[in-house]
Formats: sequence, C-alpha cells, structure tokens
Amino acid sequence: MSTVTALLDRPAAATARRGALLRSPARLAPLVLLAAVALVLVFPGMFATHAPEATDVAAALRPPGAAHWLGTDQLGRDVWSRLVHGTRLSLLIAVGATLIGVGGGALLGLVAGCGGQRVDFALMRVVDVLLGFPELLLALVVVALLGGGTVNVAIAIGTAGVPHYARLVRGQARLVLRSEYVEAARVLGVPAWRSVLRHVLPNVGGPLVVLASIGLGSAIISGSGLSVLGLGPVPPEADWGSMVADGKDFLQTAWWISIAPGLAVSVVVVCTTLIGRSLQLRAVR
Repeated sequence: MSTVTALLDRPAAATARRGALLRSPARLAPLVLLAAVALVLVFPGMFATHAPEATDVAAALRPPGAAHWLGTDQLGRDVWSRLVHGTRLSLLIAVGATLIGVGGGALLGLVAGCGGQRVDFALMRVVDVLLGFPELLLALVVVALLGGGTVNVAIAIGTAGVPHYARLVRGQARLVLRSEYVEAARVLGVPAWRSVLRHVLPNVGGPLVVLASIGLGSAIISGSGLSVLGLGPVPPEADWGSMVADGKDFLQTAWWISIAPGLAVSVVVVCTTLIGRSLQLRAVR
C-alpha cells in the first residue's frame, strides 16, 4: 500500500517542485535573463538602434543619453548596438567551445573507461598532465598553433576543456560497467558495444549536461579573455571581450565603453552558473 501511495505521489511532488520554481524569483530570474539573451542572439536587429560598425567621429566618446543609450566609443560607434550584435559572436564562441569540449571529452572518457587497463592508464595520465595547467593557458597554446579568429578561439577553448569532461565520463562509465545489470548482460552474451549504448551513455548524459551548463560560463570568460588579448574575432566584428579591450584606454573619461560589455559577461556567466548549480543539486537529490 505504501509503495502504491508513493507512486501516486510522484506526479504531485513533481508538480510541486515546478510550482516552487515558478514562485522562486532567485531560481526563475536566471532563466528569464538567459531567455532574453537568447532572443537578442537570434534577432539582434530588433534591439539595435544603430549599425554596429557605423562610425561618426564627431560623436566620439559621448556619454549615455537618449541618442545613444550606452554612449559611443572612440570612433563614434554606438556601444549599445555593438553590445547587441556582439552577443552573437560571444555566445557562439562559448557554445561552440562547450560542444567541442563535451564531444571530445565524452569520446576520450568512453575509450578510457571502456577500454583495457593499459588504455585507461595511458589516456588518464595525459588527462592528468593537461589538468595541471589552467584552461586559459592551454587555450593560448592552441591559439598560438592555430592562429586567432572566431573559429580558432572556439576550438582552443573547447580543446582546453576536454580533460574535465573526459575525467567525468571515464568515472561514470567505469561505475556503470561495474554495476550488476551490466555484469549480468555480459554473462548473457550481450556485446560490449550494446552495453555502452544502452547503459553507459544514458547514465553519463545527465552529469555531462550539468557540467556543460557550468562550463558554458567558463567558456564565455575564456573567450572574452582571449578577445581582450586581441586573439578573438577580427575587427570590425565585435564581441564582448574586444569591446572591453577597445575601452581599456578610456576608463577615466569614457568608462561606459568597457563597463557595458563587462557587465554583460558577468550577468550571463552568473546566470549559467546558477542554472548549472541548480541542475547539480537536483541530480544529487
């Protein structure tokens, strides 16, 4: 009777959790903000008030006002419009880097976790060495080999994130492969590749999504950092990091050039991290 009652209570408990999410501003706010950022990403023309690359030397370094909501930069370009259009490049770099890191890490982790002991030992020692270096330093090494640019920056950041995802996938894969139902399937003659597809991958997916949601914020920071160093998108294309770099020499007289994109990076990173932590807590429960 208690089992039946528990099963009947599950939908009600799930509905209660969804209702609590909608009633909690602290949990709902990051989702709303990210939804707004996604809308700007897809339809930048709806929000920009000027052409992002249009220059007007006579209007250079104007403070925020009615004509220019976030002021203008040293070339007279509208900071708000460049911020809106820069959202696309900044997030595409971060999302692309995260996908590369997740894909490469999942493949490397599955090979290490499902391969033999020697394969696992060799791959994990390489991963341990890479984990000893900061992600941004590894990304700089890859950029030095490939060169700058939007695509190369995404590849560099994604490559630097591969060891973190590989370690997670390898641990989850070995945990699942040691479980009783996989051992029973092996005794019954089920091929190893089928066990990987039916048992390992579904159990790895959840933790991988949680780590990727947290890693997205790190990818945004790394992409912006490389752009500040001049290794990101080629001018006159704008992303948040290059906008911060454009205003670093005018912080005393035109602080809005760097402050606006810096705040955008901070808000999006905090939102993605909060959502990732929330998913992590739910996975633990």
